[in-house]
Amino acid sequence: MLEITELSHAFGKRILFDNASAFIADGWKVGVIGKNGTGKSTLLKLIREEVGKPNSPIKLKRGARMGFVAQEVPANETPMMEMVLEQDLERHALMTEAETATDPDRIGYIHSRLLDIDAYSAEARAAEIMVGLGFKQDDLYKPAGEFSGGWRMRAALAGVLVSQPDLLILDEPTNYLDLEGAAWLESYLVKYPHTVLVVSHDREVLNRSVTHVLALENQKLEISTGGYDIYLKRRAERMANLTGQKAKQDAAKAHLQAFVDRFRAKASKARQAQARIKMMEKMQDIQVPIEDRAIPFHFYEAPELASPLIQLEDADLGYIKGQPVLKNVNFRLDNEDRIVIIGPNGQGKTTLVKSIGERLKLLNGERRASNKIKIGYFSQDSMDELREGDTVLQHIKDLEPEAGESKHRAIAANIGFGQDKIATKVEKLSGGEKVRLLLGITAYARPHILILDEPTSHLDIDSREALIHALNDFSGAILLITHDVYLAEACADSLWLVFNGRASQYDGDLSDYRQMVLTADRPDAKPAKDGKEKWGKPKAGNNQIQTLKRKIAACEKDIAIEQDKIAQIENQLADPGSYNKDHKAAMDLTKTQAWHQKRLEKLEAEYLEALEKLEALEG
Repeated sequence: MLEITELSHAFGKRILFDNASAFIADGWKVGVIGKNGTGKSTLLKLIREEVGKPNSPIKLKRGARMGFVAQEVPANETPMMEMVLEQDLERHALMTEAETATDPDRIGYIHSRLLDIDAYSAEARAAEIMVGLGFKQDDLYKPAGEFSGGWRMRAALAGVLVSQPDLLILDEPTNYLDLEGAAWLESYLVKYPHTVLVVSHDREVLNRSVTHVLALENQKLEISTGGYDIYLKRRAERMANLTGQKAKQDAAKAHLQAFVDRFRAKASKARQAQARIKMMEKMQDIQVPIEDRAIPFHFYEAPELASPLIQLEDADLGYIKGQPVLKNVNFRLDNEDRIVIIGPNGQGKTTLVKSIGERLKLLNGERRASNKIKIGYFSQDSMDELREGDTVLQHIKDLEPEAGESKHRAIAANIGFGQDKIATKVEKLSGGEKVRLLLGITAYARPHILILDEPTSHLDIDSREALIHALNDFSGAILLITHDVYLAEACADSLWLVFNGRASQYDGDLSDYRQMVLTADRPDAKPAKDGKEKWGKPKAGNNQIQTLKRKIAACEKDIAIEQDKIAQIENQLADPGSYNKDHKAAMDLTKTQAWHQKRLEKLEAEYLEALEKLEALEG
């Protein structure tokens, strides 16, 4: 499917790829990994831009379609469903042309091609994918401008998945997904019928969804079978093997050098000494790659406070009086609690943690906490709190305004910013560096409670591992919202489910929750009789019914066209003179009749299938 041969590329003076090569076969699901800055996104960009160029080091299978998620999705009045469907460029062009085409042959080709690419079921497939990514049925036909950038990015992802390109390229697709959406995407990628190339720092995605790992390391590309954990094991074995081989080589060289040093001056041994010098020169040095360690995170130990740290009693939470998002919440947070908040997007997870963190006033009920308590709060919105135009050092100075520069530099170094970075303006920092700066600023206040809302979206795998170690060493309490299952499992002692206007402790673990998510598209709106939340398939909405009705109407129209064409050909063939005048033309007519008959049978089968589905939905 994709072949990369001796790729070399530099960004300024920094070499990203040096004669790097890799081969990806049809149907492989490949996870692209590497530390931030090694060139993962650059590789995807090169693949998109280099394919098709003469003498390109990157070659795509002839005729293969490539799809990727756009970096920015406009906020306009286009309905979300229409925006999703428009991303299948071939289908959109054919559907548009079908409305104005007049040439019978062209019309026949258009409809034939639309059938080949399964165009008429695209809307139903789009609805299924969008619901899996977290959209509600009522959202599908709303204007894109009513949604945030994150939701528009989900729609862009849905558009690529609907078109089902031969090579699907995804760059950090889970950044905009919750646990439910990430679990759904993992399952979808496993079943995807074509080749996938996905850059991800999510270990669960890399373990559950890929068949191969493509590692970017030391300016080279290396592909191996299996998921991320298998790759790590093989890499560790390879590093241990290289280390052992180098130790043996160093010992052999030392032995040869000792002989040379001892006998070089002796005439009787000079020939043997020269022979050993040549042996050392012929030895190809075994290089053991230097493993870059992620800069550690550090959270200071907070002063002791008696439990409970915070309590909410019979609290209604939300933004508008009389319109609570969550009702009758009873919540208690003690020292050293590690709680992960789970639940579908839009159900109130952020509302809950903002209320606990006193960033949102209660609509009703009581919140009790010590007046000495300090809360560290990090969210994606916190990125906007960094001042564009100011440097790292200027932000650090805010922590200790009266301190000297040496103190400020020491604080910056402790957070992870050395002399080469402290003068960098924040807009020039990478996403991961901005997260590190914000977490460092948050930690410096020595909070008793850390509230972290999606802290890992811009961190690479090694930095996520470093964050896990820091959180596990933290002596205070932690409230965490994350789509990273590996992080949640490594840090959580308990789960709280936010859903259907309520927040309550969840009895199972993340594996139980993930299985529940995968066996249902969305949670049922009504609680079961026993008071516990049940999940089930969503009821078919009007949109699904309308989609089937449109498909039935289109099939009826196309069936009538095909029947008319077949009748015309039969009339021509019924004339005995047609065989006498032009035998070849008559044979061509027979072939054309067979083609239209086959297409008619396919249309009739689709018509009956859609009719059966509609009858089942309407009861």
